Amino acid sequence: MNISLIGTGLMGQALSEHLLAEDQQLTIFNRNADKTSQLQQQGAEIAASAQDAINASEFCLLMLSDAEAINAVLASVPAQTFKNKTIIQMGTIAPNESRSIAKHIQDNDGHYLECPVLGSLPEARTGTLILMAGGSDEDYQAALPLLKLIGKDPQHIGSIGQGSTVKLAMNQLIAGLTSSFALSLALVEKEGIEVEQFMKIVRDSALYAPTFDKKLDRMIERDFSNPNFPTKHLAKDTKLFLAVAEQLGLETCALEGIDELLGKTLEQGLENTDYSALYSGVSKPDL
Repeated sequence: MNISLIGTGLMGQALSEHLLAEDQQLTIFNRNADKTSQLQQQGAEIAASAQDAINASEFCLLMLSDAEAINAVLASVPAQTFKNKTIIQMGTIAPNESRSIAKHIQDNDGHYLECPVLGSLPEARTGTLILMAGGSDEDYQAALPLLKLIGKDPQHIGSIGQGSTVKLAMNQLIAGLTSSFALSLALVEKEGIEVEQFMKIVRDSALYAPTFDKKLDRMIERDFSNPNFPTKHLAKDTKLFLAVAEQLGLETCALEGIDELLGKTLEQGLENTDYSALYSGVSKPDL
């Protein structure tokens, strides 16, 4: 399969490594060329522009941080480039942002599929990401062989915008679960209670979520380095959810508190650390 990928940040790099390990022909483009050298050594072709990357394959994956970055890249591509090409957008953006991008591509005779992912670097490197696709059934079926390389059980949620909606819903759960666990853990530690005893009770209860154990050591050791998902991205996605929820008339006071907590965490200079850094937001070492 001939694939192109635009955006080699943390997830784009990991996904590229997986596709190359699967012996796929891969062309990549990143606005910062320094981030492509390692992938080139692993066998990827390096495109000089986004246009060249799209021209190189039938399917082009977008692994970009937000809608602003996506629109900036697509604006650099001549409209005729999209004809008969399928653009698969895999980042976390708002439903209306996805629909706007789809219109631009479809108005120029291209195909568009949104397919945001749930999971982090280990899942990207092993092809076990959770995929939430939105778009026409025809475009989904055409892309399915590629999607199955990325995740074992891709889900076709519905029309464009609905995949993005489910992704925002999932990331809101990430923010909610992580912040709630961080606060409970901080309380237990402040009172001098044995953490493992607390965790045994949590694990034996209906309240347990596996993410608690995944983040426990990071929180206890206050080691938020080498992130799988940076705090700044969770903060961005939380604000996206709040904006969409406001448009739909949902009450968001609980998430607004988490948004404030994320802001306090970013103020500590932890924007590029793992989002388990929320623990630092609720329990500063000097308190």
